[in-house]
Amino acid sequence: METLVLVNLFHELALKGGNRPLFLKRAKAHVQRALKGTEARLEALWPLALLFRLPQEAWPEARARLGETLGVESFARVLRTAPDLEALKAALAGILEDGGFASFRIRAQRSDKGFPLTSPEVERLLGAFVRERTGAQVRLKGAEREFRVRLLPGAALLEAERHLGPGGLPPGVSGKVVALLSGGIDSPVAAYRLMRRGAEVALVHFHPFPLLPGGSREKAKALAERLVRFQHRLRLHLVPFSEVQRQILLEAPKAYRVVLYRRFMLRIAEAIAREEGALALATGDSLGQVASQTLENLHAMNGAATLPVFRPLIGMDKQEIKAEALRLGTYAISILPDEECCTLFAPKHPVTRADLEVVLEVERRLPLKDLVALALREREVVAYAWPGRKPLGEKAGQAFIMEHGPAGG
Repeated sequence: METLVLVNLFHELALKGGNRPLFLKRAKAHVQRALKGTEARLEALWPLALLFRLPQEAWPEARARLGETLGVESFARVLRTAPDLEALKAALAGILEDGGFASFRIRAQRSDKGFPLTSPEVERLLGAFVRERTGAQVRLKGAEREFRVRLLPGAALLEAERHLGPGGLPPGVSGKVVALLSGGIDSPVAAYRLMRRGAEVALVHFHPFPLLPGGSREKAKALAERLVRFQHRLRLHLVPFSEVQRQILLEAPKAYRVVLYRRFMLRIAEAIAREEGALALATGDSLGQVASQTLENLHAMNGAATLPVFRPLIGMDKQEIKAEALRLGTYAISILPDEECCTLFAPKHPVTRADLEVVLEVERRLPLKDLVALALREREVVAYAWPGRKPLGEKAGQAFIMEHGPAGG
């Protein structure tokens, strides 16, 4: 037995003017890739909707995947009937057996203008049928249950089970960004927020291996495995940072260590961005959350980069960020213990209002270009593909690259 699935694309895609065909093409390709391996077959296509047929046993997996597919506003398991009122009532009767509700709404969309009833007439007649069968009240706003009907030439589609998607834009329509990925709660949420706005995101993680064990790298890989579900293809650059830190320890006042760490991270990330063809960097900073995230310190850090530095979480507090991390499924990974670069050798009393002249004076004593080149030369690049594994198409510079497909994809 087979199931029909109707996927509605995010309404914002309809507002893109002359670029609309590109946005819609990317969104449809992204949805089709999300359903790869479920034996889903595209059966019909409308400007902002797609209809798939798939095996009934594949519906739970398809439902889970579509719930995380960017560009999808909603999706539904639908029943196809003959294009007449009695057939729709019979299909509704079967759905009503699944459970009760106190209020409902019928929404009809008539694509076939030859259908003898208007959309409001269909809504009124089917509403009367549901009310008679269930005793539930019609409520146009805030209804407990909503039934949607699409009237097509030669057929009608009735939504039997509706779910919300994440909305947003499909990956790549807004260019490319390199996001700094720490082991904490904030940076994966920041990366996701840019993905949701259509940016293709590459990740950069700085780790203290071999100075400390490799738990930080493994945690970054686990976060990348979770984030790739939203973008489907993802590259993670794993950059050794211990030699940079050693040099800073020798030259910098203790209070300035973290600010200098972060400036070097931005320099290295910018070099990677140029390789990746990215036009901006991104971090998980939230204004005033920790000592390094004061306005003065952020200003001192920004001076190390020439590309724009996006901070999607800048106005959010920790509870808001935690709630989103829980929803995305990154929180449980982020709270695992690890050895993070910025906390290694961190001073007890870090500077909160960095003097840029002090920062620049320290950096004049450091071999900036050599340290950046060393970090880039010794990094690994891990390529992720979801669903399933996909061979890597190209290499990034001289870095060692291994292909890594998430388990269970």
